[in-house]
Amino acid sequence: MKINKFLLPALLVLSIILVYFNSDDIVESKEVNIYTSRHYDADDLLYEQFTKKTGIKVNIISGKGSALIERLKAEGANSPGDVFFTVDAGNLANFQKQGYLQPIQSEAIKQVVPVELRGENDEWVAVAKRARVIFYNPELVNENEIKNINYEDLSKDTWKGKIVIRSSSNMYNQSLVSSLISNLGIEKTEEWAKGLVSNFYRKPQGNDRSQIMAVANKKASIAIANTYYIGIMLSGKGGQDQLNAANKVKIAFPNQGNRGTHINISGGGVLKYSPNRENAEKFLEFLLSQEAQNHIVNNTFEYPVLSTVRPHPLIENFGEFKMDKTSVADFGKYNPDAVKLMDRVNWQ
Repeated sequence: MKINKFLLPALLVLSIILVYFNSDDIVESKEVNIYTSRHYDADDLLYEQFTKKTGIKVNIISGKGSALIERLKAEGANSPGDVFFTVDAGNLANFQKQGYLQPIQSEAIKQVVPVELRGENDEWVAVAKRARVIFYNPELVNENEIKNINYEDLSKDTWKGKIVIRSSSNMYNQSLVSSLISNLGIEKTEEWAKGLVSNFYRKPQGNDRSQIMAVANKKASIAIANTYYIGIMLSGKGGQDQLNAANKVKIAFPNQGNRGTHINISGGGVLKYSPNRENAEKFLEFLLSQEAQNHIVNNTFEYPVLSTVRPHPLIENFGEFKMDKTSVADFGKYNPDAVKLMDRVNWQ
């Protein structure tokens, strides 16, 4: 059969295209672009492990959550972003509200992450947990008066002038208040918040470690802060002063007789216009693997999502406790109410 000489170039191009699209190495992108507001050096090792395991190159775009939102707005449908990786369910929910995430399809992820640790429509999931607990100085507070304490008790006159905590602009505190709104309603939570503010030792200032330091130095009796900070301090990574302070305080896990201690998360989701969606879900699956979970708990001192992984010994030494199973999606749902409430009670 004769082939028209004018068709030969077209057939040649067609054959090249068919070869191209049948090549597994070329069809499947070998990269994933992570937009992250996490600032842990240990995460770099996670990225390296993921690349070594899958052959997928990790490109990092880091910045504050607000800056990343502005970048995504500017990029629009042309955004190269595949994964948003950050701390606090409130931040993840904010990204979702802005329309920058899409539902996660991976059944492997859904089987591992309990529904209370996922966002609405499965648009983001937890990869680690952190508890917001009470730190106290045993020289100022009797263990018997605090071992059965609830968050609700912090508004009582017993603690007048004895409490330190971060400002109301801190997302960890906003999520704590949102969880209380979810469980108690706005009216009761506002009444609680008024009492809490009246019990502050000082105007809110500094980070969580500053609150723990204040308690260690007997400026205040109790502080509300996240557990992973005490792990950093006890590990010596924060310096000798922080190590000395950490050894002077103890932890009380609130609400052990009812709903349990407030739990927040580190987590991630697949960005709306992800050009490498499959790789994005592979990355989230990797973060929930035994290997990555062990890396996370041993470097950032967070609690694992996987039940087969133990917390870092420095954290595990504080003992097991009942965790609140309030949906972390509620922290985003009630965040606007929480912010307004905190403003009304003059939580600065």
